[in-house]
Amino acid sequence: MIHRAAATGFARAAHAYERGRPGYPSAALEPLALAPGFTVLDLAAGSGKLTRALVESGASVIAVEPVAEMRAALPPAAQALDGTAEAIPLAGDSVDLVTVAQAFHWFDGAAALREIHRVLRPGGRLALLWNRRVKDDPVNQAIEAILAPYRAGVPTHDGDAWRAAFERTELFGPFEEHVFPNEQVLSADGLADRVGSISFIASLADDERGGVLRAARALAADGAVRVPYRTQVQVCRRSG
Repeated sequence: MIHRAAATGFARAAHAYERGRPGYPSAALEPLALAPGFTVLDLAAGSGKLTRALVESGASVIAVEPVAEMRAALPPAAQALDGTAEAIPLAGDSVDLVTVAQAFHWFDGAAALREIHRVLRPGGRLALLWNRRVKDDPVNQAIEAILAPYRAGVPTHDGDAWRAAFERTELFGPFEEHVFPNEQVLSADGLADRVGSISFIASLADDERGGVLRAARALAADGAVRVPYRTQVQVCRRSG
């Protein structure tokens, strides 16, 4: 089952997500060792922020995404399928690489890892990618002040709670971890899209959401602002 905030928020915010979320720097794709002839599953692909780069590598890309509005935004060169991490609509031993960008925290970790292990070929790999805002940056601190009142009870990628599923499984080996700089330069409208693309903001009632978006726009009232990130890439190999 998809978390209510994800199902409602991402359905309402598909266009804002595509406009407002950062992409992934080319260096962050190097640990994936992509190659023509690979079959890659982009799991919880969203609007395709990572999917497009995977397609450009020459790999054969299958994008699984449960939210119809997000799935409609995926690039036509990828095979788009309705499905979840806990019920992947693919045969076993069918892909060389599974990517999960900005999404593993939404999963039932143990069930998802069993499914990912099932669809990976022997020796296949799982890669998690995260764009994490730099916390000590003043713009990011101002963004967090806007978001904080609405976070309660919503799964978050901020922190390492998602790692627990990996610590309890023998299905995957240890992570190789990499960090790369990344940033956005956003206008007032861009900041509104960036904040408005967050599930628990997008799922607010219209009046309340409107107030949040006005506060986001105000951060760039004097011109575009720089929003720095650290892109983290964690790659592990299927055991057995």
